[in-house]
Amino acid sequence: MTDSPAPPAPLADPHLVHDPLRGDGPKDVVILGSTGSVGTQAIDLVLRNLDRFKVTALSANGGRVALLAEQAHRLRVRTVAVAREDAVPALREALAAEYGAGEPLPEILAGPDAASQVAASDCHTVLNGITGSIGLAPTLAALKAGRTLALANKESLIVGGPLVTALAKPGQIIPVDSEHAALFQALASGTRADVRKLVVTASGGPFRGRTKADLAQVTVEDALAHPTWAMGPVITINSATLVNKGLEVIEAHLLYDIPFDRIEVVVHPQSYVHSMVEFTDGSTIAQATPPDMGGPIAIGLGWPERVPDAAPAFDWSKASTWEFFPLDNEAFPSVNLARHVGQLAGTAPAVFNAANEECVEAFLNGALPFNGIMETVTRVVEEHGTPAAGTSLTVSDVLEAETWARARARELTATTASAEARA
Repeated sequence: MTDSPAPPAPLADPHLVHDPLRGDGPKDVVILGSTGSVGTQAIDLVLRNLDRFKVTALSANGGRVALLAEQAHRLRVRTVAVAREDAVPALREALAAEYGAGEPLPEILAGPDAASQVAASDCHTVLNGITGSIGLAPTLAALKAGRTLALANKESLIVGGPLVTALAKPGQIIPVDSEHAALFQALASGTRADVRKLVVTASGGPFRGRTKADLAQVTVEDALAHPTWAMGPVITINSATLVNKGLEVIEAHLLYDIPFDRIEVVVHPQSYVHSMVEFTDGSTIAQATPPDMGGPIAIGLGWPERVPDAAPAFDWSKASTWEFFPLDNEAFPSVNLARHVGQLAGTAPAVFNAANEECVEAFLNGALPFNGIMETVTRVVEEHGTPAAGTSLTVSDVLEAETWARARARELTATTASAEARA
């Protein structure tokens, strides 16, 4: 009798360290999305720890060239990349203003493939802090080049699914989302065979405790008033609908190879416990810090080493209350819908994510009510049906599915707006 083959190691495994020929001295890092929330916080961390990290390249969309030029100068990077080619003249001007006479300017790359080019450049770790599914190509480029990938761009894993899992070596991806960084650290307490359940925490957003009927009249201003985290508008709305949590359930499944029925979501308003792992002996290991992205970013860049003072610690001399509540799936159907599309696999997660991005934009522009976001996304997912098998998925399949989902979501949104105008 032959032994059964061992299951593959999870993509994110704290017991494995992916080290692409790191030499002595600071770790070379590329930061994608450097002018965004994660990118700017990562740069702050690097500047406080120049003995540990050296940034060799930056990429951004191109909308904040003055900040990008300032970052490039402070970090002395070799290369700066922008997705918008029309931003190059302004970027050159901003760089010239930052750099002194005689200082060599960094190389400039521009265009839709620029981020992927720097993701594949010579470095140890690539931090993907891009927002949205446009982060997929740079994620694939970094993995193909053999870089350690500090992944803050959850959408690339979700929409790419098997494309990412087929490329990533065990331990090559280190998650930067606070929830998945928490799971990553808690999983170090035991073996994979000892894991009974992953527990992903949710703040509950600004509408915790409200019914579906209560949510019908909420405004954009209400939805953008997150009680705990300061984030961009799309991520903040995703937190209000709990779509963000649904995406994190799919991401946890893909990162840690745990079945969907063993991934639970629990509401924790204080956002102190970032997620938990329940083991088969009944023990639950929780990772906790005050709400701050410095810790997860430091794990992504520094693992297996910890970066001192990367994030604030608790003051245990002060009393505090930590609460946990079950998720209201009727008021917030997004998590169960995400489980459904995650189990369908193939292009279904890409359709879910793309339709949601379109509906969030429509809500922010006043063209869709709050409850209409998930109602429209659900209808797009249902119309998409059962996708082809995930093993045959290609980048073209993902892009085609996203294009269809965005177009269909816009059609349904226009129909909803027209009906409301007539009412």
